Amino acid sequence: QVQLVESGGGLVQAGGSLRLSCAASGRTFSSYAMGWFRQAPGKEREFVATISWSGGSTYYADSVKGRFTISRDNAKNTVFLQMNSLKPEDTAIYYCASGRYGSSREGYIYWGQGTQVTVSS
Repeated sequence: QVQLVESGGGLVQAGGSLRLSCAASGRTFSSYAMGWFRQAPGKEREFVATISWSGGSTYYADSVKGRFTISRDNAKNTVFLQMNSLKPEDTAIYYCASGRYGSSREGYIYWGQGTQVTVSS
């Protein structure tokens, strides 16, 4: 069992930055790939970024490539999402998840409760 708690969301102006964190409980954190997803009002939850269990592989949605960076610290059971050059269309609830490396929601077993990110124009 893995429990995930996101933090770091908030309100920021367009062009600004935020760093999201996701703290995991449980001894098996380093065994799983981690992912970030987001869901805007009235839209489906969509893939943002994923990182392999070792941190050696990462993959991003085209919409965030070059602006967002995913990383992890297995010693601290934490995964991060550094978000730069934020745009109003990045506004959403951001969720972290653990499971299988990739962009498919179905590959992720455990999910956090989400943290709100709002980007004003």
